[in-house]
Order: sequence, then structure tokens, then C-alpha cells
Amino acid sequence: MTSRSKSWRLGPLALGAVFVIAGCGPSDGDPKATSSPTSSGVATDVPAGYDPCNDIPQSVLDSEKLHRKEKDDSTASGGIRWRGCAWVQSDGYAASIQTTNITIDMARAKKFPDTQEFTISGRRAISTRQVDTHPESVCTVDVEMKGGSLEFNLTNPPSSRNTGNLNTCDLTRALAEKVVPTVPAAA
Repeated sequence: MTSRSKSWRLGPLALGAVFVIAGCGPSDGDPKATSSPTSSGVATDVPAGYDPCNDIPQSVLDSEKLHRKEKDDSTASGGIRWRGCAWVQSDGYAASIQTTNITIDMARAKKFPDTQEFTISGRRAISTRQVDTHPESVCTVDVEMKGGSLEFNLTNPPSSRNTGNLNTCDLTRALAEKVVPTVPAAA
């Protein structure tokens, strides 16, 4: 279990594990998205209306030189779910883009280090550093959707020739700023 996983399991919300690109495999859960809240206030599944695996334009992926798409779904304790895909940039960062039933308010409540709030295309967003062992190399940006968020997780090791010297949260936010305008307003 990664430090990031522990942070969601041990927090006051006792929600579940958030993973880094290679951290978890596919779940056996139903990939159909709904946004009905549970008794704890968490939606029963990820937001509907946007599928990162199919709805991100190829031109956006090409602009970031992202390739080798792999399905990246998981389910954690507390009913937390992620549905999406992961890509890599040769000699650069790895990115996972997923819809999740984690809301901006839930991410803020965790009080992760280096939390920054902002807006992208009129939607609330928050960036956090959720991995204790190498916080400078991993960043998460959640962008508000109905019933959760669109979550961007970047892993950017210092050894990456093209991006290792760049701020990982700046890279994550720049990627989100390219993708979020493609999310339908109703999602």
C-alpha cells in the first residue's frame, strides 16, 4: 500500500485508497456511472457524462505526447471509485485521468500538503501532494463534476529526461487545463 493509499484509509472520512499509476489493477465493479449519494454522502459511483478513456481528444493527448493508454479502474473501501485510463510520456511523466466520486470538499478535508485551490473552465479544482515518500514527484488535481471529480494523477520522477526538472503540480494543472474544456457542462 502506498502512502497515498494510507492517507485515504486513515483519514477522518475513512474513504479508501487513492493510487499512483501502477498502484492498483482493474476492479470488478460495474463501470456504469451513477451519482446517487450513499447514506454517508458519497455518490455510489463515479460521475456520469465523461469517459476519460474515450472522450479526451487525441489532439490533447498528442499535444502532451501521451501514449500507451491502459485502463485504470479501481474501487476502495468506503465506496470510493475511480474509472479511467493511464498514459505515459516517453522520457517524461505518467498520467492517470479518472472520474471519481471523491469531491473537492472531500479532498480539501484531508488537509494534504501543498493544497492549492483554483478554477479551470469555471469549475472548482484542487491540487494536492498525497504521497509522503516522494511528494515532489507526484501530484493530484481534482476538478469538480456532478457527484465527484475528474482526477488527474501525475508521477514525474526527477530522472525523467523531458520533465523531471519541472514542478509536477504545474504539469498536472497544465494537463487538466487542456482536458477540462472537453468535459460537457452538464457533467
